[in-house]
Amino acid sequence: MVIKVFLASSSGSTAIKKKQQDVLGFLEALKVDYAPLDIACNEDNRMWMRENVPVEKKPTNGIPLPPQIFNEESYCGDYETFFDAKEDNAVYAFLGLPPPPGSKKAPVKEEEAQEEVEDEEAKGEDDQPVSEEEEEAPEVTEEEEDE
Repeated sequence: MVIKVFLASSSGSTAIKKKQQDVLGFLEALKVDYAPLDIACNEDNRMWMRENVPVEKKPTNGIPLPPQIFNEESYCGDYETFFDAKEDNAVYAFLGLPPPPGSKKAPVKEEEAQEEVEDEEAKGEDDQPVSEEEEEAPEVTEEEEDE
């Protein structure tokens, strides 16, 4: 399976250039095989990309901007969906690829792990029986402390 990344080699937009570099750099870091396909210099690539991006994923003007990512003929997404998958540590699932050996299948986000710890701690506090001394302990006033 080859990941196809549709790019514009001569884009005048710095935002598009940065997005393309981000996608390619991340795929290279993961050692994912991909084929960069230029839509600026190759009309066939441009037409294929435009025809194969699902209608619901096209912008209002109907022309999808690069980068657009496919796994062979199957549409994976655009930069925003790639970025979301990257943030969720789900790039392999996004690309339709099996995770590499030794990797976690469903990593737990740091925030979710912290919430689970806090929930467990809260349960521990609430489930503790209160001793009779704690229930009936009178409050100490400032006058009593001075004595």
